[in-house]
Amino acid sequence: MKSLIQDEIKSYRDEILDFTKALVAIPTENPPGRAYSQCVELIAQELRELGVSSKVVKITSGEFPRYGILGFYGQAKRTLYFHGHYDVVPAANQQQFRPFVRGDRLFGRGSSDMKSGLAAMIYAIKALKECHIDLNGRIGLTIVPDEETGGVLGSQYLAHKDLLGKNGIGMLTPEPTGGTIWNASRGAISIRLTVKGKPAHVGLHYQGVNAFEKMLSVANILLKLKKKVENRKTRFNIYPDAARRSVLLVGGRCEGGTNFNLVPGECSFTVDRRINPEEELRSERQKFAALFDRLRARGINLKHEILQEGRSARISEREPLAQTLRESVLAITGRAPRFEMCPGLLEIRFYIERGIPALAYGPGLLKVSHGPNEFVRISDVVRCATVYALTATRMLG
Repeated sequence: MKSLIQDEIKSYRDEILDFTKALVAIPTENPPGRAYSQCVELIAQELRELGVSSKVVKITSGEFPRYGILGFYGQAKRTLYFHGHYDVVPAANQQQFRPFVRGDRLFGRGSSDMKSGLAAMIYAIKALKECHIDLNGRIGLTIVPDEETGGVLGSQYLAHKDLLGKNGIGMLTPEPTGGTIWNASRGAISIRLTVKGKPAHVGLHYQGVNAFEKMLSVANILLKLKKKVENRKTRFNIYPDAARRSVLLVGGRCEGGTNFNLVPGECSFTVDRRINPEEELRSERQKFAALFDRLRARGINLKHEILQEGRSARISEREPLAQTLRESVLAITGRAPRFEMCPGLLEIRFYIERGIPALAYGPGLLKVSHGPNEFVRISDVVRCATVYALTATRMLG
């Protein structure tokens, strides 16, 4: 079975590459959510050509409408989900949407995170079909937008509509794990804080209220909290050791003022709290709310806006899906993969919240994803497709 699948998918190498390049060439930048319909049409066309039934779900309308794709291969109810996203972070420059190959590497925005992963999922299904492998169940293909901004108008929408994970026995998502298996991920609370003051000409500064100075007071209190947060460490595997610490990033984005000779009337900055699996989202949210209330009680005109929220997630390495995926990776690559925690949010959380074991394993590298020289090794994409197909046969055999 392994050799049959391997040989079949190796014969698809050029098709996989061409499809990935076509996906990368579509500038599905999020925010704001451009070119989504064009990308969805390409994926839907590819699924039709492969004989995989699917439907497009329109998620919202407006200047940048959102779409999800739901497809199935097989007949029985037991479903192993292949789940991925087609949105990408904004490019460093538009040249990143002109994919090119150098040796075994495909360069371009989304090549690593995660358009090559989408190709791997889809061509894994093609191999199962062409090899006439009988499944005691089916593959569910779920492809969503807006993962890069928390999934509110993607996976979260589908979950609220009861369109995510029905009859699921497991889920795999091809995030850029670099050969490891992510069986856990951090949660997140991302907040924009806005401090209000009163503008005034510099010569009449005493008539104004300096929002920047007030903002510094808020930031200094948060920096004290940051020290306490970073004393907490996760028990999950993650490398290097410094990555075990819980995270509070202050000032990822800062804005304020209008000119050098005017007392700033408003300043804002972001706070990004990344929560280890041992911590609770609700508790951390309450701590922020209490802190902001104390600052307001001191007379600081402070407004906060939650940009994204997500719970941490984890499953045991001993789960049948985890062991099956590990054995499949070993069989294809000759190396037993490590189980690690993803340092960021993962959409495995939407499935785990429904009692469905979920894991990330994909062909890209986290360290180059979102960067100016993003790339993926083509051979890794082919191997990932083979791992997905083999895992499906073992889970649904």
